[in-house]
Amino acid sequence: MAQLWGGRFTKDTDKLVYAFNASIGFDQRFFHEDVAGSRAHVKMLAKQGIISKEDRDVILGGLDSIEADVDNGRLKITDEYEDIHSFVEANLINRVGDAGKKLHTGRSRNDQVALDMRLYTRKQVRETDDLLKHLLGTILSIMQKNIDTVMPGFTHLQKAQPVTLAHHLGAYFEMFRRDRGRLADIYDRMNYCPLGSGALAGTTYPLDRQMTAESLGFYGPTRNSMDGVSDRDYLIEFLSALSIIMMHLSRFSEEIILWNSNEYRFVEIDDGFSTGSSIMPQKKNPDIAELVRGKTGRVYGALIQMLTTMKGLPLAYNKDMQEDKELSFDAMDTAKGCIHLFDGMLATLKFNKEIMERSARHGFTNATDVADYLVGKGIPFRDAHGIVGRIVLDCIDKKCAIDDLSLDELKKFSPKFEDDVYDAISIKTCVDKRLTTGAPGRAAMEEEIKACIDYLKDADSLIDKA
Repeated sequence: MAQLWGGRFTKDTDKLVYAFNASIGFDQRFFHEDVAGSRAHVKMLAKQGIISKEDRDVILGGLDSIEADVDNGRLKITDEYEDIHSFVEANLINRVGDAGKKLHTGRSRNDQVALDMRLYTRKQVRETDDLLKHLLGTILSIMQKNIDTVMPGFTHLQKAQPVTLAHHLGAYFEMFRRDRGRLADIYDRMNYCPLGSGALAGTTYPLDRQMTAESLGFYGPTRNSMDGVSDRDYLIEFLSALSIIMMHLSRFSEEIILWNSNEYRFVEIDDGFSTGSSIMPQKKNPDIAELVRGKTGRVYGALIQMLTTMKGLPLAYNKDMQEDKELSFDAMDTAKGCIHLFDGMLATLKFNKEIMERSARHGFTNATDVADYLVGKGIPFRDAHGIVGRIVLDCIDKKCAIDDLSLDELKKFSPKFEDDVYDAISIKTCVDKRLTTGAPGRAAMEEEIKACIDYLKDADSLIDKA
């Protein structure tokens, strides 16, 4: 058992206790972050005169060789080491001798693991942001092609008013745009370096914390050493943001599942993102959308676990914090995988435009516009509402749309109907006359799409601007 402590102890740790306490099985994931932090630390130690430049160069060479050997598969990270810090330091000492024992000067595993987790999470925030940006590009591409694709808008899962596919997908563009904004906020708050906090109370060595912070791409050092080693707010915030992203993906998946059903037939999912049934040959199942919907709860679970772990911890570091990794890593992997696969599924969807428009026409989605037409002829809205309700009942009996009724049939409900009613209540008119900001009318959507294009052009990385 390779460990970095033991002088205080008179007998070996029980093997079961050692295994229970060890984290090498999962914290090896941030091996590269641990090496990067060690490089920054040893350069600072030499600059401050705490170690010699010769020792610095020897240590840096050893770290380079360890990293190269791990990357090439010549050196394996095994469970004989308690954690990734032990693995790096033990191998360093084995390679460069006594100089390697100076690496940990002015450093604790507490601030070391706080740094590694922060570096790793920061990278995950960036990668998630990149995936969201690509997904937004896919959504925008569909919006641009479907400004005139009419479909029913829904409330309570019932047809309400006509909109366009561009408008409907624009709602998801806004959701994922907000998600990127949340990631930028998180990055901005988390981008401070805990290295140099020591175990909890800093150190007596004259460390230059600003130097190590800047060399690792941080804005600066954390301002309180106790908070530096015990803060996991940034991780909780990221898990919260991932949960919201998954919620948005799940809502979108639910709609695609509905639209793919025989009852809707609004979309056809590409064969590459579907599966069949082992017994029913006619089936084409929306498995990717269903799995995204299902995996949302898995990401929620990581957030709840982390909140629960942290809720009763006194300052400063406690071993409970080791539980910040496994479910968090899983949530990060899950969310990124779902964004990527959902993006691919969405990009290959076939939209059945005629069926969508027919659904809007025969769902009485222009009923409100008929009432508005009568209001324009001088009938009070409440009376117009009642008239249109009776028209809808008649259409249900006749199995037709409102604008399928002849003028004589409409006049039975109100003498105010004239020939101009058909143009006023056509599905196209109902959509295009809605021109307020955020509405589905063509002119409004053209402005919105232009704004979306400008946003993606400007936002190569919102995080860079944080």
